Amino acid sequence: MIAPDRPRRSVLYLPASNARAIEKARGIPADVIVLDLEDAVAPEAKNEARAAAVAAVRAGGFGRREVAIRANGLETPWGADDLAAIATTGADAVVMPKVSTVGDIMSCEAALAAAPRGLQLWAMIETCAAVGALFELAFLARTTRLSAWMVGTNDLAKEMRARLTPERSAFLPILTQAVCAARANGVLIFDGVCNEFRDLAVFRAEAEQGLVLGFDGKTLIHPDQVEPCNAVFSPSEDELAAAQAIIAGFALPENAGKGVIKVQGKMVELLHLEQARRLVAMAEQITAG
Repeated sequence: MIAPDRPRRSVLYLPASNARAIEKARGIPADVIVLDLEDAVAPEAKNEARAAAVAAVRAGGFGRREVAIRANGLETPWGADDLAAIATTGADAVVMPKVSTVGDIMSCEAALAAAPRGLQLWAMIETCAAVGALFELAFLARTTRLSAWMVGTNDLAKEMRARLTPERSAFLPILTQAVCAARANGVLIFDGVCNEFRDLAVFRAEAEQGLVLGFDGKTLIHPDQVEPCNAVFSPSEDELAAAQAIIAGFALPENAGKGVIKVQGKMVELLHLEQARRLVAMAEQITAG
């Protein structure tokens, strides 16, 4: 199941157990809100948080934002009940943590068999085992609900015993490989969280790195990260002007049927036209939102 193309620049995690945070989320300009039942919720509060997430999604009020719920893993005491509850909420997606094998995806698929077709499965890539199976996992998007990946750099760092430095040197090969596997199979892919939410310059630098690497957007841990994230993953005025010039150039009668033309002193091909159209369409959706 491939999700429709739309802005997903900012993906904000919020603890489902925090009613005040959920209420505020209805006015935060994030493209996606993820109500978290996993890391952000203590074991003794899991059942209460699940009920709160279900109630919040059913109550609505999130506007054009997509709403996802991050479940606990199926191997936990709460995972199966989480998926059963999420399936009935009308949420846009269920986020599954620590997906490592084809069997993990197929177990989620089976658990969601009775859910509406529109419920997407977003898998978290945050284990060493998942890194070794990226293309195999992404291929399942062709036949299952899988439509997006969320890279979990904190959990990867822990399992790898690697240091998560500002430049993320230890993770660049993994991030690049994940983007390639996702793109080869039409899977959306969101960069990992930046733990620094007080210094937005540090956050912005990491977001810009994610953009360069090819991510669709970035997962966030604090509302203050939303606006700089949206800015980074939105087309700039210069990019938009260049894209419009390419589209206009190929539309000229004298360029009909050509595969390569000259625009603003540069040679551009049909692949650039496709990129330009996608960028302009994304900018229009952002403006409309």
